[in-house]
Amino acid sequence: ISADVMEILKNGLTTVPSDFDIHPKIARQLEAKRKMFETGEGFDWGTAEACAFGSLLIEGHRVRISGQDVGRGTFSHRHCILYDQTSEKKYHPLRNLSADQGNFEAFDSPLSENAVLGFDYGYSLAAPGALVCWEGQFGDFVNGAQVMIDQFISSAETKWLRMSGLVMLLPHGMEGQGPEHSSARPERFLQQSAEDNWSVVNITTPANYFHALRRQLNRNFRKPLIVMSPKSLLRHKRAVSRIGDFLGESMFHRVLWDEAEAQDQINKPRDIRRIVLCSGKLYYDLYEAREAKGIKDVVILRVEQLYPWPADALAEELKRYPNADVVWCQEEPGNQGYWSFVDRRIENVLTTIKHKAGRPKYVGRPDAAAPATGSAKRHASEQAALIDAALSTGA
Repeated sequence: ISADVMEILKNGLTTVPSDFDIHPKIARQLEAKRKMFETGEGFDWGTAEACAFGSLLIEGHRVRISGQDVGRGTFSHRHCILYDQTSEKKYHPLRNLSADQGNFEAFDSPLSENAVLGFDYGYSLAAPGALVCWEGQFGDFVNGAQVMIDQFISSAETKWLRMSGLVMLLPHGMEGQGPEHSSARPERFLQQSAEDNWSVVNITTPANYFHALRRQLNRNFRKPLIVMSPKSLLRHKRAVSRIGDFLGESMFHRVLWDEAEAQDQINKPRDIRRIVLCSGKLYYDLYEAREAKGIKDVVILRVEQLYPWPADALAEELKRYPNADVVWCQEEPGNQGYWSFVDRRIENVLTTIKHKAGRPKYVGRPDAAAPATGSAKRHASEQAALIDAALSTGA
């Protein structure tokens, strides 16, 4: 987007009417948001999302989001509906950007995932020019709408030539919250991925999320977007973007390289002994562990888009490290997550570029019936073990 649009967003997203009695905590959040715009640094997840929504609204598109607690955001990161503390009157910053903007709607829905997702899917068919988002309170709860996914969202284009640009936001990540609050079951979406039927992403930077949302309406066709959205990354000190990542010719990146390389914290490419491929917030756990241990011969690459599989982008990155072995690291159990999907695809890339590694090794939790342990202590132990295994080049 342009700097002019960013200026409109700054004013619209960080101010409220003079007679609006705003909650002190929200006032501090708006002030922090204004500082992001003014310094050009530290854009967090919620601000990036608001910029994506707002820029599309300024362009005249309608934006709609529904789900359980979407106005505030389950993890208190969105606040797209503000409440006057005296009158309880609502104020929508995203409805007050420009005179001729598109309409913004945010609906806190009941817990009936099947009904609400079905309605929003139908809405996306009827309004292809709108950005229509459905968010699960946790990604785990999406299984309450499995029929809609199987029957319509995954296959309607193949069966009936009906395109949809629906966005599904599914909070996902192993963070010690137990088997009902950890997994959006990415393996199920990847199992159904074929014939370019949708995009499945697990994004690690606010700017990349911004571009993924805008991409939904900026291309001349429609595909559903399945987002394994973050929880801990919403406020992670490293999971931030700069203003330049949103402006001009910036775009969505399917694969992201290792930030440590730009800061000379690791060896030159020919001296790298291991490439760790991963997706999602695990990248930051691996990055911080490597930094703490002073490891310099391991590079970490993030697969931001799992489907359509970014074979060409991955090949370009892997070719840079001719002397390394390759591991796929995930925090999900081996029979879940991404391993069953990425295993042969990574092998095909390595074969195509004639890489000495041949095929990837698996590093992660063992197969399990449940998505996660119910013990926070056991979770921490498992997480530490898989991170250590991924970074140990002698393994």
